[in-house]
Amino acid sequence: MDEGRIVYIGKDNLIVGKKEMDADGDLVLPGGIDTHVHIREPEMCQRGTFQSETAAAAAGGITTIFEMPISAPPQYCPEILQKRIDTASAQSYIDFAFYGAAGRETQYFKALAEAGIIGFKTFLFSPLPGRDQEFRGTCMDDDGALWQGMRAVAETGLTLAVHAENDAIIQRCTAALRNGGRKDFAAHGLSRPPHAEVQAVEKIIRYASLLNIPVSFCHVSCPESLLMIKKAKAKGQRIFAETCPQYLFLNEESALGYGPYAKFNPPIRSRCHQEEMWPFLLDGTVDYVGSDHGAFLFEEKERGWDDIFNAPAGSVGFEVRLPLLMTAVKEKKISLAKAVDLLSRQAAQVFDLHPQKGSLLPGADADLIIVDVKTPFIVKSSDFLTNGREIARLYEGQALYGKVLHTMVRGRFVYSRGYLCESGAGWGKYINTSLLQRRGSCFSW
Repeated sequence: MDEGRIVYIGKDNLIVGKKEMDADGDLVLPGGIDTHVHIREPEMCQRGTFQSETAAAAAGGITTIFEMPISAPPQYCPEILQKRIDTASAQSYIDFAFYGAAGRETQYFKALAEAGIIGFKTFLFSPLPGRDQEFRGTCMDDDGALWQGMRAVAETGLTLAVHAENDAIIQRCTAALRNGGRKDFAAHGLSRPPHAEVQAVEKIIRYASLLNIPVSFCHVSCPESLLMIKKAKAKGQRIFAETCPQYLFLNEESALGYGPYAKFNPPIRSRCHQEEMWPFLLDGTVDYVGSDHGAFLFEEKERGWDDIFNAPAGSVGFEVRLPLLMTAVKEKKISLAKAVDLLSRQAAQVFDLHPQKGSLLPGADADLIIVDVKTPFIVKSSDFLTNGREIARLYEGQALYGKVLHTMVRGRFVYSRGYLCESGAGWGKYINTSLLQRRGSCFSW
């Protein structure tokens, strides 16, 4: 490799490198791309910073992240976006892109696109009480706002990522449960039933068809949603699906004992739903598996034991995403090629970063990971690098395959055998898609 890019791949020893590493017996894979990441800085740095959380990403074999706009304030305008770029540039171990917040303030959409965001992200609800600043500019909370916002996104040519749940259904279900005295873990799942997601997905697909806009559905949890997405794809719509490990490897029964530590939006579904998700991974309906990584404090999650509605939704996932998929490969649920597609290649293709990202080809960025898939290891959250290690309960003690040994970003090792490499913080660069379109490269070298 040279200047951060791959120069040659082959068996013949035609090129001598300055540094050599023997990966005999281990897999060399393209660096992971995580399409769904929450880093709360500057809102609550005690939850995690760009430095702490990208270190965790590197330990999980992730070399590129797409960061979501939930901070205080989120990047709904170019000035806020630039501040977050500057903050991440000083700290990040890995390369990063930002979604732009998409809500009622559509006057900023064009400028955000010109600033190089990877796409837009929207929520279909009003900002939660007390969290107005955190969600400013991110919400299309009625059909009029949704139609107007999607039209504005369509004018930029970028993809709209959607948290697809019908808020009116959720609010009424939640009120009925709370009025009935329900505040246990199962009540959270009942408050956000599958049809709340399915109905929202159906509506977004219809609007996207009318506006000819590419849409990426975030953290899809229901096979019924994926069936609609599959049909839309077959008709030629630019519709993409992301799911997350909790919907593939957990179900209501297995998650019950974790209580608030297993609270997600959408919630973890039934065993039947879980099992019916897998065929959609195999047939290509699911395009990528995002971690939905979001660190919270121990005391924030603990509030959910007394009242599940008082705990925040989400958990950390950087350091288990790849091992869970590699274990599925070991168990022959999916092929290695499919796992690489879901972890890296297809995200790069959907968001127009391929082949610079998500591939091991001459000329591509030298983002690669070396993974041990022969030896099982026990998940120990105490070894995690994320600030949210105290809430990482879901896979604790499990034996998984796919331990990440080394992570390289643009030709530099940033993580190696349990340790962060010296001067890795700040090596990560902003992926500016506007530059990519104009110059054929994401980066200014």
